[in-house]
Amino acid sequence: MRQMFASATLQLTAWYLLVIMVVSLLFSGLIFELSTNEISSRLEQFQIRLEGGQTLILPGTTTLNEVRMHQTREAKVSIFFGLLYMNLSVLGIGGIVSFLLARRTLRPIEAAHEAQSRFTSDASHELKTPLAVMKSEIQVALRDKHITPAELRQTLESNLEEVDKLAGLSQTLLQLSRLDYSDIPRGERVNLTAILTSAVATFSSERNRRIKFHHPKNAVLIDGNITMIGDLAAILLDNALKYSPPDTVARVTLSSNGRTAKLEISNEGQGISQEDLPHIFKRFYRADRSRTSRQTTKSYGLGLSLARKIVELHDGQIQASSTPGKLTTFRVSLPHVRKNR
Repeated sequence: MRQMFASATLQLTAWYLLVIMVVSLLFSGLIFELSTNEISSRLEQFQIRLEGGQTLILPGTTTLNEVRMHQTREAKVSIFFGLLYMNLSVLGIGGIVSFLLARRTLRPIEAAHEAQSRFTSDASHELKTPLAVMKSEIQVALRDKHITPAELRQTLESNLEEVDKLAGLSQTLLQLSRLDYSDIPRGERVNLTAILTSAVATFSSERNRRIKFHHPKNAVLIDGNITMIGDLAAILLDNALKYSPPDTVARVTLSSNGRTAKLEISNEGQGISQEDLPHIFKRFYRADRSRTSRQTTKSYGLGLSLARKIVELHDGQIQASSTPGKLTTFRVSLPHVRKNR
């Protein structure tokens, strides 16, 4: 792939340089023609004045016309070499500038291509793992001639778990793709307080966990897409509960400063190292594997990437801070509902 972009860079440089040189040579030809015509015209007028009575001592038998032709040739040679040096300078400087412009033009394309390649590779790897598990279990079951119905049921249940994982991964990948390339409507008035209240109640019940939710008395409203905001709340709450001990309390704080709605979700636990923090919002990135090794639910490293995309589509910001072994906090800021709505 790098060779492909290196070749494309050289080709684009060549085209840039060709355009520059064509323009430079055209202007050089025009300048040369105008300059030589002007010199010829002036020398011709000078000759006419001399022939009209002015005195000029000429060497030997040299005529005025020969002098004029000689001066014209010298002027043409001087102009020609001057323009030649100028075009060589243009060629050198233009080549460097063209290469830099070509690199700058192709850099976003190259980065997008590399990101797409990594995404495809990572997705293929993640899809391959559960498929390999399913294949292995089915092969073992088929080879066992004395397998019992209970064992078959266990194999089917295990395969169903892997199918659910694949379905979840596929759904998340589709969501990311949809957010990347589709125009998602974001003009609804969203009650952020109500969404978080519902999400907190759901996760507290399903996970049997304690979640403290602090919010203003008045509802906090934003402009956005209610489905995506619900997904954002679910991702951050799931992340907080997944990576914290069962006996700890997760905290959700919603506040408003009149212009921006601010959401903070904190959890205690092992935390995230400073080396991993800048990368946790990248697709398929998972921090220290020991952080996930004790979790029963497999993480594909897509949730936080999806959360960031949702926040960005709502013109907001998302940040994370963590003190390893103590507290991890995710902070989201979203613009308030517009007054003229």
